[in-house]
Amino acid sequence: MVALAPPQAYSQAGDRRHLGRALAIWLGLLLIAVSLLSLGHGASGVSASAVMGDWLAGRDLSATDRVVLFDIRLPRLLTAVLVGAALAVSGAVMQGLFRNPLADPGLLGVSAGASLGAIAAIVLGGLLPPAVAAFAGWHLVPLAAFAGSWLAMVALYAIATRQGRTSVATMLLAGIALAAMIAAVSGLMIYRADDDQLRDLTFWGLGSLAGASWTKLSAAGPVIILALVAAPFLARGLNGLALGEAAAAHVGLRVQRIKAACILSAAAATGASVAISGGIGFVGIVVPHLLRLIAGPDHRWLLINSGLLGASVLIAADMISRSVVAPAELPIGIVTAMIGGPFFMWVLLSNRRVLDA
Repeated sequence: MVALAPPQAYSQAGDRRHLGRALAIWLGLLLIAVSLLSLGHGASGVSASAVMGDWLAGRDLSATDRVVLFDIRLPRLLTAVLVGAALAVSGAVMQGLFRNPLADPGLLGVSAGASLGAIAAIVLGGLLPPAVAAFAGWHLVPLAAFAGSWLAMVALYAIATRQGRTSVATMLLAGIALAAMIAAVSGLMIYRADDDQLRDLTFWGLGSLAGASWTKLSAAGPVIILALVAAPFLARGLNGLALGEAAAAHVGLRVQRIKAACILSAAAATGASVAISGGIGFVGIVVPHLLRLIAGPDHRWLLINSGLLGASVLIAADMISRSVVAPAELPIGIVTAMIGGPFFMWVLLSNRRVLDA
């Protein structure tokens, strides 16, 4: 296992105790800026500034402006904020828990479980009784994805826990094995899918925010918000775990409770995010790793900054996905992979001395 560099290794680059706070301010301003750009960006040509000017002046908004801004762009923007923040914060939590910079939200098999649930809903949904299918409607796929993520998390936690103690190493290896088994079952279902189902599966697996709506946001949003609110309370425990479980226990931390809370929050945030947006890669591994290199490993600011930067990154990626092949849309997972992959390689090559310390 590749261990995270200890705090002493980062101190060689200078005193960064106050950098986390300053970075949070700048990242907050960046999030506001990209959010305003996203509201004004779209194929319809509706200007967010003009609409807001009319609204502040007390003039009535046209039906088109109201629908485009408040029913299409705004829920899509809020979905990008929540999903981007959830993936980035979950990645930071997983990297701190496993003390491994390669960890990401998909490490526990949660994303694979969500994918299996979505695949099962798409491929086998036609076998449901008509009354059940009509009642579920479009909720069937996200609900199945969320259920799959939670079943994977429960199975993994049961495997890694023995006599009231959860082994992080066992969970890491079991997560890899579980993801492989889930991928095999998913492959069997994909093999029997027809052409229309294969198209749906392909676009869902690549990730997209095109289907964002207030209804989907109201279903997954509370779960993501609860996980994000809980994450900063894990900062002290994650800082303690950086010293090792034995040392953390000696300073009075409840290690088992911290590990369970980390797993629960990361699984909830990732499962709900994948359920409404599909598979979006690289945000969970690149964002927290970059911030750790810039401002150090203190989770008190790393978790907050990861949420802010993750939201901004996904909003920017969504604007790119809507612009590259306009008026069509490029799956957002392709954008994050094309940008995140080379950027992550550049970060690694530029900071090998710090990483090897």
